[in-house]
Amino acid sequence: MRAFQLVGWRQPPELREAPVPEPAAGQVLVKVGGAGACHSDLHIMEAPGPPLGLATELPFTIGHENAGWVESLGPGVTGFTPGDPVIVYGSWGCGICANCRQGRENYCQNLGGQGPGLGGGHDGGMAEYLLVPAPRYLIPLGTLDPRQAAPLSDAGLTSYHAVKRSLHLLGPGSTAVVIGAGGLGQMTIQILRALTTATTVVAVDTDAGKLETARHIGADEALLSGDEAIARIRDVTGQQGAELVLDMVGIDPTLRMAAQVARVLGHLTIVGLGGGALSVNFTSPPHECSVASPYWGTLPELMEVITLAQQEKIRMLVEPFPLERADEAYQLLHDGKIQGRAVITPHARVPTSTQPERT
Repeated sequence: MRAFQLVGWRQPPELREAPVPEPAAGQVLVKVGGAGACHSDLHIMEAPGPPLGLATELPFTIGHENAGWVESLGPGVTGFTPGDPVIVYGSWGCGICANCRQGRENYCQNLGGQGPGLGGGHDGGMAEYLLVPAPRYLIPLGTLDPRQAAPLSDAGLTSYHAVKRSLHLLGPGSTAVVIGAGGLGQMTIQILRALTTATTVVAVDTDAGKLETARHIGADEALLSGDEAIARIRDVTGQQGAELVLDMVGIDPTLRMAAQVARVLGHLTIVGLGGGALSVNFTSPPHECSVASPYWGTLPELMEVITLAQQEKIRMLVEPFPLERADEAYQLLHDGKIQGRAVITPHARVPTSTQPERT
């Protein structure tokens, strides 16, 4: 099979031939329909060595946003049949610790939630086939097309988890600010719209095109980043600041803005992996404003995300690329030229037995 693999640190991945995995007892082989290209992949590609805490050996296949069709089952696996459309929960834990027992494998107490393509000896899904270690990581997609649904496993789940933990703040008259209106930000805006009814949603970005998309998918305000945006948010909130500020970028300027537009007793949530630092002192962020950096989401939450997608409450804007153009997709992502989510599609044709009713 063909696989897009990292073969050296600080070197571009290469499309290489690799053996098709054979599922052992308890494992499932998935025929990959879609694998999302994520900014975190770029961080790994540009790293001088294995990221801290991830014992990654080269070569390995990148790609942690995966969906496709069950290809074959290892001995003892039940609940699925070949051809079933599935999405893959990507944060693989030990399955034994207290957090894993609650579906919080993203916070595994033993393995640190090392998912496919992110280390721990697991290959990711930017290949024609993906070996999944246990069927509990597979969620049925129903009529959803795996090529469209793949980003829900990270962009959708990460956004959903970041919003859900703050829902108690988002009552009538509340404001939520989303800094960064790329793929993650666009999904976050839709989730805010789906889960809240009376919250004013404000999108902030440096790209006018992304702001236009933000308006189209439900943002009440779409502001070009800068001092005027800060002033407008203060005006919208009666000079109090927003109950929830989600920084989907995570660089120094966006974190400074987040602290300036958050409110007393609010939540400032850092989702983006930009590597910036938030200055914290007695007066900034505002008093009792909680700062958190959530990681991915839980297995039950991914099931909820899939339900929202099946109800057509959320939908990722997808730009498909064949596997041989994966390097081009990542270059466009690096240059900020992907409006939604680039999805690598190793298999262009849907199995006839599982042709979705809609995409």
